[in-house]
Amino acid sequence: MRIILLTFAICIASISIVSGQSISSSGTVKDDGRLAASTKQLNQFFRRFNGEESPDGNTRYYPENENYHNQKLRDGFLKIIFDNQTSSVDPALRAEFTKTVLSPVYPQYLNFHREGWFSEVKAEFTYKGKRETATIFLKLQPEGLGFEWVIDKVSFPPFKNIFNKPEGDDKEFLHPLSHELGFMNLRRAFQDSKTPESFTQSSFEPDYLTLFLYEMKLKNIRFETVSDVKFHFFQIDGWYFEVNQFNRPGFNTGWLIANLVKLGPGDKKTIQKYIYDQE
Repeated sequence: MRIILLTFAICIASISIVSGQSISSSGTVKDDGRLAASTKQLNQFFRRFNGEESPDGNTRYYPENENYHNQKLRDGFLKIIFDNQTSSVDPALRAEFTKTVLSPVYPQYLNFHREGWFSEVKAEFTYKGKRETATIFLKLQPEGLGFEWVIDKVSFPPFKNIFNKPEGDDKEFLHPLSHELGFMNLRRAFQDSKTPESFTQSSFEPDYLTLFLYEMKLKNIRFETVSDVKFHFFQIDGWYFEVNQFNRPGFNTGWLIANLVKLGPGDKKTIQKYIYDQE
């Protein structure tokens, strides 16, 4: 798992640079300089992954169209929706992923409205007069006849270590006969102790989102701007990948797969903890 997280966290290797790629009507990739190779919107990333638009990007394919979910079309698109310039994704791993996705027995697709993917947003705030970067995690939820993005979790550096429960001999506790004293010794937890979280149950986990919103309501936190956006996908059985936006010259630009991990038992939970900054 250490190797997986290292690959996930650090992109240092460089693989072949692709310029001017596009997809022919047969689903093969050729170099003719068409701008169609740029995946300009995240919705377009979904359509290309699933094979739901024409090679030039001008026509949306629906189920009644004979090219809808065409395997050769999807194979061509999968060649250009990876970051081919800076990503360290191993070519063999990428080939195995493509084979899994395009399986003739069990082909797999992304679904915008299904669980299994979420957004990670870096945003700048002013907290008590100091500039701070928060990581906001958002997911889609049904709302009325449609869907909406909602804030699910937050990671905020000023809150990082304020609930570190002491362990071992340093842990404070209430005597098991405290009830015989009418719990008057709660003074230890609420007045005398510098770590009142010591007196909570062992499974206690602080709700940082509630704390963040409370500080915002007190006007201690003020939003400034968004600095970065990425997306995490667990919708493909046995796989995780990350999608980032690349703004650079050339045609291998837009929303592209930047990290790819084949999941073993327990890996999904470990990676999610890493993403949510809970390690």
